[in-house]
Amino acid sequence: MKNNIVLIGMPGVGKSTLGVVLAKELGFEFVDADLLIQKREKRLLKEIIAEEGIDGFLKIENDVNATISVDKTVVATGGSVIYGSEAMEHLKEIGTVVYLKLDYDTLDSRLGSLKGRGVVLKDGQNLRSLYEERIPLYEKYADVIVDEGGLDLEATLKKVLDAIK
Repeated sequence: MKNNIVLIGMPGVGKSTLGVVLAKELGFEFVDADLLIQKREKRLLKEIIAEEGIDGFLKIENDVNATISVDKTVVATGGSVIYGSEAMEHLKEIGTVVYLKLDYDTLDSRLGSLKGRGVVLKDGQNLRSLYEERIPLYEKYADVIVDEGGLDLEATLKKVLDAIK
């Protein structure tokens, strides 16, 4: 196992929630990449998107994720991290990339307003088209895919732990 675990997946799959519990379980640190972005930029994600546009935000996200330097850490990334090839190559080098996969209907019922979450949506894009656009990218970069459909946090945690051992 590499020294870090990197969680990727759609918004609402529980990367941050699971990440904290996983870090405790492994005796690792926990880092939320979205918070690193907000700290560096001194703005909320939705403010960055509003002020810089989607391309500007993705560039910032790519820069921040490509420079994460951690050891024995669980990193929860933003859902759009997979658009940054430098970031993903770096994260794959420093850690095991775990894709938390969730079916569309469950995701849709969990999410509510995408705009309020600071989700990167192009004009006219909805959750379904975003989901279909991102799935192949998550699968491309994942070292491990954990399908959390129908599982609670405990069961997902166990599945992730089994997958990374």
